[in-house]
Amino acid sequence: MDSLEKKYYKISEVAKLLNLPASTLRFWEKNFTIIKPKRNAHGTRFYTADDIDTISMIHYLVKERGLKLDAAQEQIRINPKGVSNRHRTVARLKEIRSTLQGLLDSLSLR
Repeated sequence: MDSLEKKYYKISEVAKLLNLPASTLRFWEKNFTIIKPKRNAHGTRFYTADDIDTISMIHYLVKERGLKLDAAQEQIRINPKGVSNRHRTVARLKEIRSTLQGLLDSLSLR
């Protein structure tokens, strides 16, 4: 995930950034002990950039690789660095593909 500008993000902002429903974020928070947003006195969640990276990694495992929640949690538990590296690599490759596709599209218009 690209570097984020703010120190803390509300759940609606994280949901929009990751294109996920807020209910999914709340559900994953209950099922993945590594997601620990800070809360204020009113219970409002505040996510850090690290939290967002973690959620993005879970999204990769569950939504893109199709792992069940237990399997995703196990992958993160046994090899967190490997999962994180794979996730970052896949995200970077998608960015490169998108850039190349944009270049190809612009050449096709000529």
